[in-house]
Amino acid sequence: MNEWDDRAAYYRASRTHAEGADLDQVVAWCEPGPGVTALDVATGGGHVARRLRELGCVVTTCDAAVGMEPDVVCPAEQLPFAGAAFEVVVCRLAAHHFRDPAQALREMARVSRRLVVIEDTLLIDERVQEAERLRDPTHVSHYAREELLRMMAEAGLCAVAEADFAKRHEMDDWLSATGCSGDVAARVRSLLAHVSAPDERSWTDTKIVLKTRKSGPARC
Repeated sequence: MNEWDDRAAYYRASRTHAEGADLDQVVAWCEPGPGVTALDVATGGGHVARRLRELGCVVTTCDAAVGMEPDVVCPAEQLPFAGAAFEVVVCRLAAHHFRDPAQALREMARVSRRLVVIEDTLLIDERVQEAERLRDPTHVSHYAREELLRMMAEAGLCAVAEADFAKRHEMDDWLSATGCSGDVAARVRSLLAHVSAPDERSWTDTKIVLKTRKSGPARC
């Protein structure tokens, strides 16, 4: 067992992950339909996969954590699939945990025939980064929009659409997801004061959803 296996039940039940306009956009930009083959990378609670399956897609899930119960256990940086195996590859709210996000994007591009759809949290500042790492040591980094676009371009992906979504997090619930409490939780709250509500019961960040296609004059 690892920390992600321990958190599986939380992520499956989390409303932040299970619903929202950002999730709706991710699903729509996957261009779902009967028989469309899709790979959900770092599936977590499986919310993207569930929605795509409801729309008729043939979905394979993968995740590095056994406890998330994916179809295939693997890191995003090493996808054990043939090139162009899926029409669409999607990854939602996970890239900030990847040790090598550029390599993960290269792998996603490699196994996609057509689309790669990504959602992640945009970089705010170093205070938020520190808070995220204190609350969850598996957090590696958020990235600015320009950094994400650069990594995608280097992976051979052309961004064709993007959208931003403000996402509010209930502070107590968000801290409890990783068992963050006591002095560490107090420090996290202090670091997030500038992005928190006046009553300090919630805080807000921004998610970016990017729809990309495999690069080439006929596709971009």
